[in-house]
Amino acid sequence: MDDSETDFNLKVVLVNFKQCLNEREEILIDHYLSGWRGLVKFLNSLGTIFSFISKDVVSKLQIMEQLRRSPQGENYINLQSMVAYEVGHQLVDLQRRAGHPNSGCRTLLRLHRALRWLQLFLEGLRASPEDARTSTLCTDSYNASLAAYHPWVVRQAVTMAFCTLPTRKVFLESMKAGPPEQAVAMLDEALPFLERVYEITQQLYADHELLDLP
Repeated sequence: MDDSETDFNLKVVLVNFKQCLNEREEILIDHYLSGWRGLVKFLNSLGTIFSFISKDVVSKLQIMEQLRRSPQGENYINLQSMVAYEVGHQLVDLQRRAGHPNSGCRTLLRLHRALRWLQLFLEGLRASPEDARTSTLCTDSYNASLAAYHPWVVRQAVTMAFCTLPTRKVFLESMKAGPPEQAVAMLDEALPFLERVYEITQQLYADHELLDLP
């Protein structure tokens, strides 16, 4: 399971998020976590700028992996079964963090929010012209997603750090998918799966009033 020594590979991430959805559009948590481990490698390959996100993501992945290995692990096979189990057994802190600070629902919600930022950023990279400023793309994506959940001081530090981001060409080359145009083609294929996973999660959490868990 530990593939932390291997380099980031966009194709591997694509495969995991493709396999994340079964024929009933249930989100399979093992593939979801594997996809995220690949995205963490991508963040780490870009230097310390994204460490504030990748460190938090890694801690959330570890919590989810522990739940999968626990005696109740069969309830965490997919996202839908996890929500049904935790909500049905009152294992989610709905108003304030109390007896269940590391519930699967709360933990995956944080991953869900971060996935939105990455999805928007990668979509910006895919659709932007060659001379687009990655700092602007990243800031716009951050402001449309994660910024709402960070205090002002963190938002200011993060947006300043984004100003040091490499060029669009360097970003695309870092995906290890070949020339920039090949990376763009692979993003064309990958992003719809990321978006669908996000949409299903968002709707499921909205249906159970879980989008604002403390």
